[in-house]
Amino acid sequence: MTDCLLTIDQGTTSSRAIVFDISGNIIALAQQEFPQIYPADGWVEHNPEDIWSSSLEVTRQAMEQAEAAGTKIIALGITNQRETTVIWDRETGNPIYNAIVWQDRRTADTCDQLRKQYGETEVQARSGLLLDPYFSATKVAWILDHVDGARELAESGKLAFGTIDSFLISRLTGGKRHVTDITNASRTNLFNIHQQRWDPELLSLFNVPSQILPEVLECADNFGTTDAKLLNRPLPILGVAGDQQAATIGQCCFKPGDIKSTYGTGCFVLTNTGEQPVTSKNRLLTTVAYRIGGRTHYALEGSIFIAGAAVQWLRDGLGIIQSAQQTETLVQQTENNAGIYLVPAFTGLGAPYWDAEARGAIFGLTRSTGPKEITRAALESVCYQTGDLLTAMQQDGIRPAGIKVDGGMVANNWLMQFLADILDINVARPKVMETTALGAAYLAGLQAEVYKNTEDLTNHWQQEQLFQPNMPNEQRTQLLNNWKKAVSRVLSS
Repeated sequence: MTDCLLTIDQGTTSSRAIVFDISGNIIALAQQEFPQIYPADGWVEHNPEDIWSSSLEVTRQAMEQAEAAGTKIIALGITNQRETTVIWDRETGNPIYNAIVWQDRRTADTCDQLRKQYGETEVQARSGLLLDPYFSATKVAWILDHVDGARELAESGKLAFGTIDSFLISRLTGGKRHVTDITNASRTNLFNIHQQRWDPELLSLFNVPSQILPEVLECADNFGTTDAKLLNRPLPILGVAGDQQAATIGQCCFKPGDIKSTYGTGCFVLTNTGEQPVTSKNRLLTTVAYRIGGRTHYALEGSIFIAGAAVQWLRDGLGIIQSAQQTETLVQQTENNAGIYLVPAFTGLGAPYWDAEARGAIFGLTRSTGPKEITRAALESVCYQTGDLLTAMQQDGIRPAGIKVDGGMVANNWLMQFLADILDINVARPKVMETTALGAAYLAGLQAEVYKNTEDLTNHWQQEQLFQPNMPNEQRTQLLNNWKKAVSRVLSS
């Protein structure tokens, strides 16, 4: 029987499970969407039971497919939407409130108050992050302060906090393990990325009791064993990383200067900066890329909140497309953008603006504007936002010669060519585009000693297509200048 690795890829809009063979080829895949909950303007929640049930269902489906094909699954990896926050009862395993999603902006006022009272320098120096509702810390405090009796229960050790990886591991192990990995910990605003431990000063600042925190492990580590009843047999959980770090591993960005950009619900650009963290002067995030075999690599990250979510909005909000695949056909029917610019600040703007109060807008509308033009503006906005991130990275001293891309949107050839044109660098698309799930599988494989080291993993990476820029400089400059004008109109100050 062929040895294989299974990954649970728990994302913002769907849960997936993918089985890979040792060479990184997909053997089986199952996916299930789950509901998004919008209780108020700027609020985004998930029912943790939807996350759990969908994750378990797709895992069972993928395992059944793979094992019917004569494979043997030897280990499980987990990758997850980061920053999304769950608090549950240690004894029952039941969440005390919905999961507050990374996109949620309800704690913007809290962040503003903390910034005015304490400044942002110390938070950034310790956590590598900024004061923004994006991160977990203010979400944790909000739940503890808005659920009756929660803070007292937390301080008495009866509640557990976790990002989605922790929640899934707790459920998979029958409540036996309360752990996370270092990449997810580094996204909470509570973790000192230099000392690599939960930071007492940050816990005090955000009013989060230490009793609710999970144990922090390496990315390739022993996270526990699944309850035999869940998957018909026990399975070791040997690799965990937040989705963007998992994609970095799946893209084999192991050398300083290696850079990848993932296009899912949001867009996230990570550059490996090696074993020394780099502090951005342009409001990028310093984060842990991975810790493997006792060695930590750091990354500079730029986060865009809305990428694929803009296409989802075209489908579900406006009803002008039936599927994401339609977008490529529509934009190929346009000669130019007709002066239409969409700034998709549906939940504020991320890097490098970090404006929680900004809201989306479309500029340049005329009577001739239709679905094709709005669709093109949505796709172009993803490329312009990526350009903002690379400009900030260049100002921090990083000048990439090329960029590796992944995520659902990169199947769109028109989009990838426009991205290369706007960034004015080569864009490499890998043969296996499920790099987030692949990265978690690689981590599990490292711990299972299927792979020797990261150099061994690099030998598996294959390029499917290279997109090279061919847009005249004058045209690129004009497009980017118009984009900057559009962004300036939605900023809150």
